[in-house]
Amino acid sequence: MYPAYAAQGFVPLHAATFSGNEKKYLNECIDTTFVSSVGEFVNRFERDMATYTGAARTVVCVSGTNALHMALMLAGVERGDEVITQPLTFIATANAISYCGAHPVFVDVDRDTMGLSPARMGEWLAGHAAVRDGQCYNKGTGRRIKACVPMHTFGHPVHLDELVAVCREWHIELVEDAAESVGSLYKGRHTGLFGRVGVLSFNGNKTITTGGGGMLLFNEENIELAERAKHLTTQAKVPHRWEFVHDAVGYNYRMPNINAALGCAQLECLPAYIDSKRAVAAEYAAHFSNHPANIEFFGEPADTRSNYWLNAVILPDHEAQIEFLTQTNDKGVMTRPIWELMNRLPMFAGSECGDLSTAEWFSDRIVNLPSSVRL
Repeated sequence: MYPAYAAQGFVPLHAATFSGNEKKYLNECIDTTFVSSVGEFVNRFERDMATYTGAARTVVCVSGTNALHMALMLAGVERGDEVITQPLTFIATANAISYCGAHPVFVDVDRDTMGLSPARMGEWLAGHAAVRDGQCYNKGTGRRIKACVPMHTFGHPVHLDELVAVCREWHIELVEDAAESVGSLYKGRHTGLFGRVGVLSFNGNKTITTGGGGMLLFNEENIELAERAKHLTTQAKVPHRWEFVHDAVGYNYRMPNINAALGCAQLECLPAYIDSKRAVAAEYAAHFSNHPANIEFFGEPADTRSNYWLNAVILPDHEAQIEFLTQTNDKGVMTRPIWELMNRLPMFAGSECGDLSTAEWFSDRIVNLPSSVRL
């Protein structure tokens, strides 16, 4: 499937797959000269993804990080606010919070999801927060706690029902970082539709790709935010045939037509891609069941269907993790540890944290395995 890699004796972690109408749709963009952010594929990609996910509306962006920044703004996050998230995530989650001038607060993850724990979040809030006049405040810092951003790690949904309940109790907006979980379901419903706004990513290493790109998902309850999102991501330009009038600070976040063309073709193949990835995951699970080296395959949580974006195994300890990474990469098989925990990075080292023992446990043991689509 990947002859260029095979010729090098190398197995990538996650290679893009182009097996559909990608070239056809890209040629249409070139032939029509509509390659920038105005074009039919931009609109079509939004419509098709809304149909696939069950969203009431969607708005495409240049990247998942841009989309998350916009989602936080739409949720009302302002400079000086605090946003609860997990330390075990890709840097974009914490960066987007910083773009708003807000402060991340890191709360631990659950053992069965690797995502933000509703129980740990509830415990942290009970000890550190108070609700006044319908707003949640940190009793120690005095700052408003405006939002919560769970991330569905490697495509595995977090415990969304419980998280929604905690956010409702404490008057906190839920913004889902579903960047890794396109095609993943929680109790039969697509991720990204449980809070104020949800965010997908179509980076080059994701299950489907537009080269670079992201998308905002809106459910029926929050559909009024979609038009605001489209306006702000298009430099807040007031529509007119020739005048250039802008009524707010806007952003150049609108996805180009040429990227959306890739997205339309990729989305047509997504059901087959997820079937393939789930089949690969099943093979890994079978291989590592009762493994003599005590290596545990990380399977999807209860009540979910995961896209298994990246397959993961849990090694017995940190020494075994390093040995596994060394041997596989020495032999041309690309494996990777989980990201460095956000609270260990210099720019977030001073952030407030709860007890992060589960995230730290994962950090010392998780290894990602090659997870490309196989057709």
